[in-house]
Amino acid sequence: MNSPRLLLLDTASLYFRAFFGMPDTLRAPDGTPVNALRGLLDFTAKLIDTYSPTHLACCWDNDWRPQWRVDLIPSYKAHRVAGAGVTAVQEMASSPETAGEEAPDDLAVQVPLIIETLEALGLPIVGKDGYEADDVIGTLASAATMPVDVVTGDRDLFQLVDDERQIRVLYIARGVGRHEQVTEAWLQAKYGIPASAYVDFATLRGDTSDGLPGVAGIGEKTAASLLTSHGDLNGILAAASQSGGGVGNALRSRLGAAIDYLAVAPTVVAVARDLDLGVTPDDLVLPSAPIDPERFAALSAALGLGGSAGRILASLSRGG
Repeated sequence: MNSPRLLLLDTASLYFRAFFGMPDTLRAPDGTPVNALRGLLDFTAKLIDTYSPTHLACCWDNDWRPQWRVDLIPSYKAHRVAGAGVTAVQEMASSPETAGEEAPDDLAVQVPLIIETLEALGLPIVGKDGYEADDVIGTLASAATMPVDVVTGDRDLFQLVDDERQIRVLYIARGVGRHEQVTEAWLQAKYGIPASAYVDFATLRGDTSDGLPGVAGIGEKTAASLLTSHGDLNGILAAASQSGGGVGNALRSRLGAAIDYLAVAPTVVAVARDLDLGVTPDDLVLPSAPIDPERFAALSAALGLGGSAGRILASLSRGG
């Protein structure tokens, strides 16, 4: 029997990657595109086979651009706001991998099919109104009493890495098959900071994919150097507020110009860790077979899921 392990999927990150990575010739018998759905099933099967989780959650963006984050930083994901006439499903499906673009029709039509298929399999979809999938992941990871693997292409979730609690990120920016295991050592080698400093690091550096401006003139190396010297953002600002504090005049000026941004950005960057999601670990147990086999069989036939259906069934059987 496998040791307890929780696999948290940033679902939109995976199905967007599947949509753009799988041939658009993958279609149901009626012509409906299914490349995102089939790719998501294949990715999930591969991850289950590789990491043998006992628990799994498909984390969902109930709100990909929460108003409370926009209220703090109006530019937050502003460049991704869909134009007039775009459906709610398309808006929901927006992701960093298509920043600034509307979700294509061929992807938007697949989102309800993805939900229906995951439900038939019994792979729990977990979301929270007013919050992003990142916040759901942050809450589930923080509450977990077992090792956690977070699957995402979003660097913001590096803040959750915790070697002591055995929380790591499986970073899929280079592809699911070439993902990197992000640990404390990985972060130290890549950025020169511990995971506990990542929120302040991302605040200083900024992130154009999220509409976070950062501090002008401060890139990754300078941000890491400041955090190494002064501990955290509050320590940096305290040092910058006094002559001889170890922060040069040019940096002091840049930090001063960004003081209003720095007052709110850490709240925007930090993921929620204490949401009431209405689920318990028992709700996230990985099934060994579809919870509704007739429904899954019907979907598989109607959508032409073919080998993708077989692979996810085999992985569940091996993992259950």
